[in-house]
Amino acid sequence: MICWLAGLLVAGMASSVQAHEKSVKTQEGIASYYSDRFQGKTTASGEPFDQQELTAAHPTLPFGTKVLVVREDTGSKVEVVINDRGPYAKGRIIDLSKRAAKKLKMLERGTAPVMVTSVQ
Repeated sequence: MICWLAGLLVAGMASSVQAHEKSVKTQEGIASYYSDRFQGKTTASGEPFDQQELTAAHPTLPFGTKVLVVREDTGSKVEVVINDRGPYAKGRIIDLSKRAAKKLKMLERGTAPVMVTSVQ
């Protein structure tokens, strides 16, 4: 009886860990950031875009998803919330607000190699 209960507990813990691992998504590619001309425009989620918020556009992640963006060449990190769709430039995986791009120290360069991991 005790072995059976222990087996159920272990099986339940394993499936819980597997479910959590499946929900974590990581993607590598190039990040860019929004031009100032988008300030105040309506995002795909319906929110007005604000360069001073820590937000980003992603082609497929659900709105409201929090992601950690790590600049691969410097290790700089920022956490942002997905509230728009894009980027639409070939080879880019995420478009960041100017504040987020500043935290990654990519304003002068315009783009940077990043790893994007959902944290929610």
